[in-house]
Amino acid sequence: MEKLRFGIVGTGTIAHRFARAVGNTKGAVLAAVASRTKAKADAFGDEFGVPCRFGSYEEMAQSDLIDAAYVAVPHSLHPACSILMTEHGKHVLCEKPMAVNQKEARRMFASAERNGVLLTEAMWARLVPGTLKMLELVNEGVLGEILGVEGKFCYAMDADEMDHHVLKNEYGGGALLDVGCYGLHFASWYLGGKIAHISAEANTYAKTDCHTSVLLKYESGAIAELSCATLLRKPNEGFVYGTKGYARLPRFYAPEEIVLELESGRKTLSLPYAGNGFEEQIGHFCDCVRQGLTESPLIPHRQTLDMLALSDRIRAMIGISYPQDEAR
Repeated sequence: MEKLRFGIVGTGTIAHRFARAVGNTKGAVLAAVASRTKAKADAFGDEFGVPCRFGSYEEMAQSDLIDAAYVAVPHSLHPACSILMTEHGKHVLCEKPMAVNQKEARRMFASAERNGVLLTEAMWARLVPGTLKMLELVNEGVLGEILGVEGKFCYAMDADEMDHHVLKNEYGGGALLDVGCYGLHFASWYLGGKIAHISAEANTYAKTDCHTSVLLKYESGAIAELSCATLLRKPNEGFVYGTKGYARLPRFYAPEEIVLELESGRKTLSLPYAGNGFEEQIGHFCDCVRQGLTESPLIPHRQTLDMLALSDRIRAMIGISYPQDEAR
């Protein structure tokens, strides 16, 4: 396989970012785009020079013009679109969160396993140079024993954006699923182990959580403090605390800079993305396909399932449920 041929499912903001990144990634090519209307697919195709445009997701799934699909539709549509592609033998890179709840993700992975294809959650932040370096520093003991992490990913939708799907319950909207998932993954990367206690508080808007704070205490004694919001701005930064010092991470979930505050003094590391941050995940996904893998070693199925199970527990605490939670 000279180049992995991608087809994009959806034409929104995140699809645009992916399209730009594919153009910067060796071993990948954007071969097709599918939308619910041919007009939208054509507009996207014209912008990025995509040769094949489909006016339905089904048409692209049935074609032999792509090897893999990138699913970039709202959260609630991830399972149906991903399973449509895996049932037609296509590898799938699905935007985060991969599903609204763990139950849906299990169905998605079962379909991929049945059809012998790769299905991976697009947790791009796990693969950027800053995260890889931070994990290396922690594993080398530079910070000593890790006792805590903090992470805030909060933004406020503008007044003219209040109809956005991230504020709609039926689409799986809310801060926890949209950006809080980064914090949950972040804590798991540096703390790991079993969680002994969870506490959470949230404010709501239109049956979604619009400002949520979570406290996780691990059996090791380490504590994670995480915050996310869709209608409140906070500094998007994080910290990893150890017995020998701490690291401050601007844009904590996918840092391009690491500021180390150690006993020996301060040190700043610059670790820019290859492009817009998606190139590394596309390259990794292509490598997995070429190696015949049906699971990413860096973003394994268990990681996705565990984080969704944790999200399910937190939502129960803050009183947020979705129609998908009741579906069989």
